[in-house]
Amino acid sequence: MKCLIAGAGGFIGGHLMKRLQLDGHEIICADIKPISLWFQVSDKNKNLSLDLKDFKNCLQVCDGVDYIFNLACNMGGMGFIENNKAECMLSVLINTNLLRAGLQNKISKYYFSSSACVYNASKQNDTFIDGLKEEDAYPAMPEDGYGWEKLFSERMCRHFSEDFGLETRVVRYHNIYGPIGTFDGGREKAPAALCRKIIMAKKNNEKTIDVWGDGEQTRSFLYIDDCIKGTLDVFNSKEKDVFNIGSEEQVSINEMIKIIEEIAEYKVEKNYQLDKPKGVRGRSSDNSYVNKKIGWRPNFTLKEGLRKTYLWIEEQINSGSNIEKFCKSNIEKK
Repeated sequence: MKCLIAGAGGFIGGHLMKRLQLDGHEIICADIKPISLWFQVSDKNKNLSLDLKDFKNCLQVCDGVDYIFNLACNMGGMGFIENNKAECMLSVLINTNLLRAGLQNKISKYYFSSSACVYNASKQNDTFIDGLKEEDAYPAMPEDGYGWEKLFSERMCRHFSEDFGLETRVVRYHNIYGPIGTFDGGREKAPAALCRKIIMAKKNNEKTIDVWGDGEQTRSFLYIDDCIKGTLDVFNSKEKDVFNIGSEEQVSINEMIKIIEEIAEYKVEKNYQLDKPKGVRGRSSDNSYVNKKIGWRPNFTLKEGLRKTYLWIEEQINSGSNIEKFCKSNIEKK
């Protein structure tokens, strides 16, 4: 089959590209970033650097395509999405125009990557919470900016399916992490950021790292290999509901630091920065529905995934090769 991966130059998109390539698909890769800054590139694919907020570009990349995987959006860690709400919300144009172009080109199936940021904030006020179920997104009170864009785009997929018969699949990713992704520059998420901080502290014989908030805020983090398997399990199923793709292993930031300290064999003191963006107090995934309907569950523990992530980031820092693409703060704003 001929597949389009929108956002192929990013973290999840790059890993998905590798898997689809192994499965023998013909792939078109599209991303707004210059190809030199893509995390993973293969000459076997058609690689295009263009802005998918433009409908004409969407028509171009969707021509002759069977499947669309839309992972394209303007996003990053909490620091980025808290300070770039308008930029995040403009990604709604990507999903809308890809849906229109896909429908016009008579594609067979459309996949949209949503986020745990769609969940009602009032259900996330405590540190350790019950896992969020798919129905907990309503009544709507998502993360401002990024969360609203994702929730609106979910509804667009639903209505394109109901009104036009377009086959769609939607998943909500919960804090995906792993190697071959951003680890510096402002867009990195907590696992990569903390690995980098402890690596640099050890390298420079420093004893203190900065931690945003009091470190007691909790999340669940899903390793990238589990994410890609969950993505394809949902995509290849006959189920049309929205599903969580996340881990149920909920940890505080302080607990995650302890795990990374064990991996690094290096202890640090923590300088808590209470004025930094922190997001909701607690968030975790309830996977009971996706396990029941699809049979998917994660395989990697947090410690296993963090070890792989830590070693990869350490290798990049020590080698200094191709480090710019993993530390780029902002793509050019259009």
